[in-house]
Amino acid sequence: MGKEKETVVDIDFAEEAVPASQRRSFLTMFMIMLGFTFFSASMWTGQTLAEGLDFSGFMGALVLGGAILSLYTGSLAYVAAKTGMSMDLLARKAFGKKGSWISSAMISFTQIGWFGVGVAMFAIPVANELLGGSTVWQWVLVIIAGILMTSSAYFGIKSLTIVSYVAVPLVAILGTVAMVLAIQRGDGTFIENFNKSSGALTVIGGAGLVMGSFVSGGTATPNFARFAKNTGHGVLTTVIAFLIGNSLMFFFGAVSSIYVGGNDIFEVMLNLGLFYAAVIVLGLNIWTTNDNALYSAGLGLANIFGTKKKPMVLVSGIIGTVTAIWLYWNFVSWLNILNCTLPPVGIILVLGYLCNKKDYGTVEVKETVNWFAVLGVVAGAAVANLLHWGVASINGMAVAAVCYLIGQAVRKK
Repeated sequence: MGKEKETVVDIDFAEEAVPASQRRSFLTMFMIMLGFTFFSASMWTGQTLAEGLDFSGFMGALVLGGAILSLYTGSLAYVAAKTGMSMDLLARKAFGKKGSWISSAMISFTQIGWFGVGVAMFAIPVANELLGGSTVWQWVLVIIAGILMTSSAYFGIKSLTIVSYVAVPLVAILGTVAMVLAIQRGDGTFIENFNKSSGALTVIGGAGLVMGSFVSGGTATPNFARFAKNTGHGVLTTVIAFLIGNSLMFFFGAVSSIYVGGNDIFEVMLNLGLFYAAVIVLGLNIWTTNDNALYSAGLGLANIFGTKKKPMVLVSGIIGTVTAIWLYWNFVSWLNILNCTLPPVGIILVLGYLCNKKDYGTVEVKETVNWFAVLGVVAGAAVANLLHWGVASINGMAVAAVCYLIGQAVRKK
C-alpha cells in the first residue's frame, strides 16, 4: 500500500477562514493584541500630548481618543472573529477580488514603513549610547534587528505568540517601574509637572492624535482577531489591549518628556542608570509591533501577487531593513498621511459584513471590483487629509461609509 500524501496545513490561513480547531485562548489573544499595541512611536504622541495639555486634558484626550479607537478596532475584531477571515479576505468581499488590491497595497506599504522606522528606532539610540553612534554601527544593529524580527514574523502566528508572551510582561513591568522611579526622583508631583504644559492643544485635538497614532495599524486588527475562539474574546481582548497598551505608551512618552525632555522611555531608563533594562524594553517593545507589521504586510502582498505569505514576509522585511534609516529620517510624515487613508478601508470592511452577512459563509468572491467601495476609500482619504476640522480619521470614515452605502442601495435596485 502506498503512503498517503500528507496535507500541508497553512497555520496562518492566508486563503481561508481560520477553523474552530485552530482558534486560540483568551490569554493568548490578549498577549498578541497587547503586544501589537505596544508601539514605540506612540511615545512620540505622548510627548506631544504632555507638551500641549495639562493632566486633566491629557486624561480626557486618552479616554476620548482611546474610546473611538477601541470602537473602530473592536468592530473589526468582531467581524474577524465571526468570519475567521483576515483583513485581505474581508477586503475581497467588500471591494471585490481585484478591488481588494488597493487596501492590501495600502496596509502593506504602511506596515513595511513602520517596520523600517521601528528597526531604526532601536538601532540608532542603542548605537549612540553603546557604540559611539557611528553610521557603521547603526547599520550593523539595523541588519541584526531586521534579520531577527523578520525571522520571527516569517514563522507566523506561532512565533508572534511566543514573542508576545515574552515581551509583554517584561515591557509592562520594566517600563512601569522606570516611570515610577522617574516620578519619585523628579521635582514636584507628576500632575504639577504636567500642568506646566503650553496649553497649545485642545482635548479634541489630543483625542485626534491618540486615534491617529495607531489607527493605520489598527486597521490590520482582523489579521489577528480572527484567531479568537469567539466574538466575545475577539472584541474584549482587542478593546482592552488598545485601551491599556496605547495608554501605557502615551504615559511612557509623557513621563520622558516631563522628566528628561525626550520622547521615549529608553531615555528615562538611561537617565536612571538602567541601560541594559532600557535596551530590553526598547527592543522587545519594537519587536512585538514589528512582527505584527510584517505579518500584515506579508498577507497583503500575498493577496496582490497571488503567492504564499512567507516569501512576501521576507520581501517586506528586506525592504524595511534596507530602507530603515532613510525611513526613520524621511518617511514618518508620509506615514501620518496614510494614517488618515486607512480608516476608510476599515469602516468599509465592517459595513461590507453587516450589509451582506449571508455572503460570508465562504471565502469565494465573484465580484472583480466594487467601485463604490474604491470610491469611498479615495474620497474618504481626500477628506481626511484635506479637511482641517474635527478628527481626520472620523471624517474619512464618514465619507467612505456614505459612498459604500449609496453603492449598496444602487446595487440592490
